[in-house]
Amino acid sequence: METESRDTQHGVALFVDGPNVLRDEFDVDLDDVREAARAEGPLVTARLYLDEHATPGLIQAAEARGFEVVVTSGDVDVKLAVDAARFAAESRMTTLAIASRDTDFKPVVETANGYGIRTLAIAPGKRGRSDALRNAATDSVTLGERASAGDEGNGSDRGNATKTGAATEEETTVTRGGGEGSAAGG
Repeated sequence: METESRDTQHGVALFVDGPNVLRDEFDVDLDDVREAARAEGPLVTARLYLDEHATPGLIQAAEARGFEVVVTSGDVDVKLAVDAARFAAESRMTTLAIASRDTDFKPVVETANGYGIRTLAIAPGKRGRSDALRNAATDSVTLGERASAGDEGNGSDRGNATKTGAATEEETTVTRGGGEGSAAGG
């Protein structure tokens, strides 16, 4: 779902790699992913990429949370990367946010950086963090960690501890909604 017109240049384009983020081991809430991106500015688009194994309940829950769901029978990574690179080439955002743990997205982050676009790597959790993706991005966020009071900085944590501090187990437990499990894939 695009929240602003196609001509908008100011804002965040959020691309979520569903099969790599929505896994039981991470227990990610799509609302948390959206809020991590929205903290960087208004959303230009919020897209969730899923493969053909995604359940109808997961698709419905994502749409109810305002995501445009893109289901592909091919490789989710390829479709997401092509769409993100197209947004960058068309200057349709000022910040590219990719939620994934997949190093395959490093080239698209580097491409966006080359166009002068800020980049944000959103990791589904500390164990699901790609250091290569995080280091390539202008900034990074790890879901499930809380910001500490003195953690303002300049907004860039390139490879350092992310913007957020440690959270207790109770604080990191969230649900996907719709009662469905995670998308298949890896």
